[in-house]
Amino acid sequence: MSRAERYANLAGVIVPFIGVLLAVVLLWNSWVDGIDLAIFALMYLVTAGGITVGFHRMLTHKSFQTKGWLKYTFAVAGSLSVQGSVLDWVADHRKHHAHTDQEGDPHSPHVGGGEGLRGLWHAHTGWLTKTQGQADWKRYAKDLYEDPKMRWIGRRFPLMVLASLLIPTVLGYVLHGFTVEGAIRGYIWGGLVRIFLVHHVTWSVNSICHFFGSRRFDVEDKSTNVAWLALPSLGESWHHNHHAFPRSAEHGLKWYEVDPSAAFIRGLEKLGLAWDVVRIAPERQQAKLVGAERELTKV
Repeated sequence: MSRAERYANLAGVIVPFIGVLLAVVLLWNSWVDGIDLAIFALMYLVTAGGITVGFHRMLTHKSFQTKGWLKYTFAVAGSLSVQGSVLDWVADHRKHHAHTDQEGDPHSPHVGGGEGLRGLWHAHTGWLTKTQGQADWKRYAKDLYEDPKMRWIGRRFPLMVLASLLIPTVLGYVLHGFTVEGAIRGYIWGGLVRIFLVHHVTWSVNSICHFFGSRRFDVEDKSTNVAWLALPSLGESWHHNHHAFPRSAEHGLKWYEVDPSAAFIRGLEKLGLAWDVVRIAPERQQAKLVGAERELTKV
């Protein structure tokens, strides 16, 4: 990783954190209202959904197919989350699956950064200054690399970062009556605070969901399900389920495993905007349960 890449990633961690500190000051002075929270919620759902539905389930694992214009829209939405270009993100994640919790995994808490808290730190944030964006596109994201439109979106990632901050700023300015104060509030809540939360929720799947939580399938890695993270992660924290069946469009495999991203994909399917949706039959799930769990389900 070059020095410029390392500094850019550090800025991506530090600047949103400063925004959170500013937001605390704004809350203390009651400088927040329903408009600010609505801008935050809109930007959160668009960008986090761009990651979970777009970058992850559609582009990385090909869990469903969609129309070309919607595929590229998802690629832009995911880029607005400020987690790296679409080619970098997909290549890193495919490499993670190819070497899960073994040498070569870009962000495992069990290799690359030490054990315990040091490993958690590496998986959560430390990897951003070491291995993020280093996976070979031609090896791990060849399909995207050979798509001129995806390369075009990837090359414009710096502009996506600018747009990710500009859009909520403009929304705040307009919705607060064309005021500078409104623009600042939109920038902080819909921009910096939202980026901070989307970042750390995503990174928690890398770290917490390979360290703490529950497991029921017979898989060799150390992935876990973390129920309390399901809503903010839009269903991504059923991560052990995902590692058991990586191509599944649904990570929540039981009725009580809340998975907003899967619900969104089902909505697209009903509208005719998603097809070839990959789902895992109960028999396949049963066959992959660990021994004790398999016996319990027979009772």
